[in-house]
Amino acid sequence: MSNFRPALWLAALGLAVLPLVAHAAPRIGAAAPDFVGKDSNGQTVRLGDLKGKIVVLEWTNDGCPYVGKWYRSGAMQQLQRDAAGMGAVWLSIASSPPGEQGYVDGAQANADTSRRNAAPAHVLLDPQGTIARLYGAQTTPHIFVIKPDGLLAYMGGADSIASTRIEDMKRAEPYAREALVAVAEGKPVPHPVTRPYGCSVKYSS
Repeated sequence: MSNFRPALWLAALGLAVLPLVAHAAPRIGAAAPDFVGKDSNGQTVRLGDLKGKIVVLEWTNDGCPYVGKWYRSGAMQQLQRDAAGMGAVWLSIASSPPGEQGYVDGAQANADTSRRNAAPAHVLLDPQGTIARLYGAQTTPHIFVIKPDGLLAYMGGADSIASTRIEDMKRAEPYAREALVAVAEGKPVPHPVTRPYGCSVKYSS
């Protein structure tokens, strides 16, 4: 039984135990894995077409209380709007398969965006987990920041405190915001890799 304790410990924290996949893990300073996806309005989004812009990837699941903290507080929406003001393209990604918490079709994704007053450039629908596997996405939220030259600059948590309590956000280190601002200013990201926390990404079998 001792062999299973690490997995149980991660699950208790809301962290994912990733399935084995054939993709190489993304690396800071290397090219961000390219992808093509469909958004909630049926539009094709290619990462390669966004070269020259900062790109933020945010894995999301509306039923996850960790995601809920960020949206109930308004902090995620503000970060999305601030990113747009910096010329960044924010892509929220829903990778839950049908029948799992967080699965949405286009209409539901748009309704969630409207209800939350969110402001991503696109909500990408990834029910097969294709994009999630490319990035090794573990949790909702899980944030990646890609520089205009296409190199990965940040991957990890939205902030430093693994909690569902809004009040904890005031004393947490804002990792995602720090990374976004650093990239926009052409400076090194202070913490390029941090521990993501949240609900496990629900990978399809």
